[in-house]
Amino acid sequence: MKRSMKYTTLAAAATFAMGGAALAGSLEEPIVEPVMTAPVVVADMGGNWTGFYTGLQLGYGDADGQGAQDGDNGLYGFHAGYDHDFGKFVLGGELDYDKTDIDLGGVSTLDSVARAKIKGGYDLGNTMIYATGGYALADTSGGDEDGAFYGIGMSYKVSEQYTVGAELLEHRFSDVGGTAGNDLDATTFTLRGSYRF
Repeated sequence: MKRSMKYTTLAAAATFAMGGAALAGSLEEPIVEPVMTAPVVVADMGGNWTGFYTGLQLGYGDADGQGAQDGDNGLYGFHAGYDHDFGKFVLGGELDYDKTDIDLGGVSTLDSVARAKIKGGYDLGNTMIYATGGYALADTSGGDEDGAFYGIGMSYKVSEQYTVGAELLEHRFSDVGGTAGNDLDATTFTLRGSYRF
């Protein structure tokens, strides 16, 4: 009886050991699937507007003076300048010249306007919006007239080298022709194309 009990205990232990080994051998290492997450995209709203540029403009001018000295006509010209991008803020300077032939009611003609500009803009990436102002020199049939101007503009990068844009400027000239109170206001709107270096 003791021998039978001993064999039964041994048989049970062997069965358990073999079963455990078989069970252990059948288990595979768990496969950990990588968790796919969408990449985090941080939008870079800033562009690089630093550098020299030059280009051409085409547009329209309207001049209003005292009495019958009003007129309008097309205009065309060129510009050259430099911008420095400080991150989101862009500061620049520009010289430009517009040729026109605005008849001021038969009294005189406005032949051209030259400007020295200061620009302050906001960098939106491929687009920059800006305010501008400075000194203007009008060439009229009665002589040269000093004045000031202010306005707004927008530039868009078609590529790293080429930009297109638009500009709206308001000019003030006082005492035209040396006559006190003979003021001339001129508004210009131009479409611009520039090459950036």
